[in-house]
Formats: sequence, C-alpha cells, structure tokens
Amino acid sequence: MLESQKQRESIRSRTLSISKHPHYKWIVLSNTTLGVLMATINSSIVLIALPEIFNGIKLDPLAPQNTSYFLWVLMGYLVVTAVMVVSFGRLGDMYGRARMYNMGFAIFSVFSIMLSLTYFTGAAGAIWIIIMRLGQGVGGALLFANSPALLTDSFPKHQRGLALGINNVAAIAGTFIGLILGGILAPVSWRAIFLVSVPIGIIGSVWAFAVLHDLGTRVKAKIDWLGNTTFAVGLISVLVGITYGIQPYGGSSMGWTNPWVIAAIGGGVAVLVAFIFIELHSSHPMMNVRLFEIQAFTAGNLANLLASLGRGGIMFILIIWLQGIWLPLHGYSYASTPLWAAIYLVPLTVGFLLSAPASGYLSDRFGPRLFTTGGMLVSAASFLLLMALPVNFSYPYFAVLLLLNGLGMGLFASPNRAAVMNALPVNGRGVGSGMLATFQNAAMVLSIGIFFSLMISGMQAQLSHALYRGLINQHVPGVAAGAVSSLPPVAVLFAAFLGYDPISKILSPGLLAHLPAANASFLVGGSFFPHLIAHSVGQGLFEAFLFAAIACIVAAGVSALHGGVHTAADIEPDDSVDPSYGLDEAEAR
Repeated sequence: MLESQKQRESIRSRTLSISKHPHYKWIVLSNTTLGVLMATINSSIVLIALPEIFNGIKLDPLAPQNTSYFLWVLMGYLVVTAVMVVSFGRLGDMYGRARMYNMGFAIFSVFSIMLSLTYFTGAAGAIWIIIMRLGQGVGGALLFANSPALLTDSFPKHQRGLALGINNVAAIAGTFIGLILGGILAPVSWRAIFLVSVPIGIIGSVWAFAVLHDLGTRVKAKIDWLGNTTFAVGLISVLVGITYGIQPYGGSSMGWTNPWVIAAIGGGVAVLVAFIFIELHSSHPMMNVRLFEIQAFTAGNLANLLASLGRGGIMFILIIWLQGIWLPLHGYSYASTPLWAAIYLVPLTVGFLLSAPASGYLSDRFGPRLFTTGGMLVSAASFLLLMALPVNFSYPYFAVLLLLNGLGMGLFASPNRAAVMNALPVNGRGVGSGMLATFQNAAMVLSIGIFFSLMISGMQAQLSHALYRGLINQHVPGVAAGAVSSLPPVAVLFAAFLGYDPISKILSPGLLAHLPAANASFLVGGSFFPHLIAHSVGQGLFEAFLFAAIACIVAAGVSALHGGVHTAADIEPDDSVDPSYGLDEAEAR
C-alpha cells in the first residue's frame, strides 16, 4: 500500500514537472503533428500504389467481381475512422487523452507491419489487406480523436489557432505527401508503402509514452454501449450503402436503385435518428449532442462538413483527370502516370502549406470569420475556374488554379478548427474533437460517392457511343467494339484512376494482329483511349466541380454568420497548469 502510494506520488511529480516545463506544449505539438502526419500519409499512399498492390496479389482491379475489393481497400480506412473517432474521443475524456493517443500510435504500427506481411494472393490477399487497413483505421481514429484535445489542453487560447493550424497542415499535407511517397515506393515494392510508417510509429509510440500526460479534467462516466452500438450500426450502414451505390447494378451504371443500397442508407439514417434520441436521454452519452447548443460549435462543424464535401472527392477527380486523360495525351506511359500525377498536384499542397499556418496565427489575433469565409470563397472561385478549363489544358493555368484552391482550403481549415475547439468546455474537448473528425471523415466518404456519381452521370450519355464509333473507325470488328463500349462508366473511371489502358487488355493480341499495322499501333499507343473518353470525362468534371463550388459557397455563408463567435462555457487556462489536472480524485488529494 505504501509502495503504491509512493509510485503515485512519483508519477504525479513527474507529470507536473514535465507539464510545467515552458516547452511542454511544443513537445505535444511535435508529437501530435507526427502522429496525424503518419495517419494521413497512409490514407492516401494507397491511392497511387493500388495498381502495384493489385498486381502484387495477382488480382485484376478491372474485373467486375473485384470492384468491391478496390473500393474497400480505398475507403475502408476512412469508414472505420469516421465510425470510431467520436467513441475514442469520449474514451479520452473518461480515461485520459494521452493514454488513448499513445494506444493509437501502437495499434497503427502493429497493423502497418501486418500489412507488409501480406503473402496471400487473389481475393484472399485483398481481404487480408482490407482487414488490416480497418485495423489501421482504429489506430488512426485514436490519433485523430485525441490530438486536437491534447493541443487545446496544452496551449493557451491566444496560441491555439497557431497550434491547431500547424497540426492541421500536417494532416492535409500528409495526404499529398502520401501520393508522392506511393509513386516512389510502389514501383520498388508495394509492401514498402506500409513499411514506411513502421519506424515513425515505433519512435512516436515510445516518445508519446515517455513524455505526454493529461492536463485536462477526466470525466467519470460509464460507457454508453447502446449509443456506441446504434451510432456504429447507423453510420456504417449509410457509408456501406454509399460505397455500393457507385457500383453498377443490373442494367444500370450505378447502384442507387439497388434495394439493398436503399435499405442500407434508409435503415442507417433511421438508426442514426434513434441514436440522437438515445443520446438526449442518456445519463452518460457517447456523443454530447447538447454541444450543438453552442452556436460556434454547430456553425464550425456544419462549415467543415460542407468544406469536406467540396474537397473530399477532389483528389480522386484530379487524379482521374491527370492519369486517365492529360498525362497519356502528353506522351506519358501508363506505368509512369501515378508518380507524375502526384508531382503535378504539388501546387495544391504548396498553397495549403503557405496559407494554413499563417491563417491560424492571424486568426488568433483577428478572429476566424474573415479567414473561414474568405477561404471558402477563394476555393469556390477556383472550382468555378476549373470548370472553364479544357480537358487537355495548358499546365501553367492548371497549376495556378490548384495553388488558388490550396490557398483557399488552408485559409479555412486552421481558423475553423480553432473556433470549434475554443467553443468547447474543458471536459468536452475529447468528444468535441472526435465529433469534428467524424463529420469530416464521413463527409470525405460521402464526397467520394457524390463525385463518382456526378462523374458517371456526366459520362454515361456519350461514353458508350464514343467508344463504339472510335473502335469501328479503327477497323475493330463490331463484336469486339461492342464488348469495349459496354464497359460500365465506373470501370472506365477506375481504369483512368489506376492508370490502366483497358483497350490493350480487352482487345486480344490475335485480334490486333489481324488489323492494319497502323491502326493496331494507334489503338495500343496510349493516346487513343484518352482521346475517346476525354469529352465524356469533361462532362463529368463539369458537374463535379459545380457541386464542389456550391458546397464551398454555402460553407462560406455559414462561416460568415457565426465564424467569429466564441462561447466556451469554461474558464480558459493560461500557461500555468492546475496541479490536479490529469489525476484521479485519490491522487489529487
């Protein structure tokens, strides 16, 4: 008993000495930035590496029966993160944010190792990767849910915008860094894209365990099992319905009329409505829905949801545009398009990296309204200008618009997050940051579904005819031309997204040998397929960019109404630390 008390006193003394150190807040910022950077790199590194992954496990990504594997490898990580992040934020409030965050680092590292040890092939290999990616999502959710809360606890109010801005810069920048890393590492070994995060995870785990401690108050509560269950079932059902809604069904190019999709989305929405009712009447709710009574919290979350809807699917659309159309038309081989697509998207990253830290710092002095509203208007303008670009554009104009889009998103992201976190009471920061991350990640999945649907809607009117006439004009027999032209638009999109030329895969070598040499050479030369689908893809791009622009304009309106209001129902801590923070009642006494 005496020894146990001495251990508690030792821990208490160590906690206070570290947390009172003038540089402790910067230690927290450094570690949490490393954590979210690792998590977001892994959310996008798979995008570029998918062709190599599918080749490595010997699975044809364009086969209709493999479409669901493609989608779940791509989106499973986001789905799990969206579902789990609120629960983990609540657990952080209850049991310690540093403890939950440290666990996230460790879990992420373990599943990264397991992904690199994939030795199955075919469907079994795809299933293994999907399951391990879901495990990574659990680790990512723990990191995402508790990083903003740890920063908000550690930094005084006048520096939170800067701290959260730097952290958010790392999160968004990680998505772009992942693209470049994937393009570099995947040709060497597809397993390397998972191994690259292992040393970071091990170092970060040890570092976090050694130095991070809770400075916020812990909430004594019971786990809301009914709330957790209904929320998970409802959100998973909706997101799964969206995932399968973009796949072909029967004679339709999309699955929105599939009874199972309708039931999944409708049933999921009904369960989520029941979840809200349960939370309102729970003594220990998983998600404190009464936080929405705080106007700044509600407005910030709604604006973030709309911004995520606008930008969430844009990465996929731009990759499709570059890999499937522009790069092949400019002489790049399909094997090299993933890496070059990532390189040509660098201006988007540069814009974000320039504006996000600056807007976070300035919003601490001048308030967030100007930056959140202005950022969304700049982003909307960039989407409207992208609509005016021809499909085969001049790159300098494209680069300027990407830079403008990145600047707008960076202006919005940091001040909006700081406004939301500043509006929260101290004992609600874990669940509040989890709610913010949930809306953002769920919107990302929803955005991908919306963007793919709009692309397919814009393409389907002319795609089949364009493919058929283009092949007939090259003397391809009608039967073979009909087989290619019957490809569903989603398969054509996936081909473009993955950097595949389906013409050279579908037309057999025997058939090509019977064609005139000039025609056969043109068909497999790399530019034929992009020329055929360019106009149809252009129609889809127009609709997708229009939706993104509208979402950003509405987000700007929401930010203008409440973006400058801070109504935190707590006393803000200064640079000193309450000695009882992070300790249970016995230790505090």
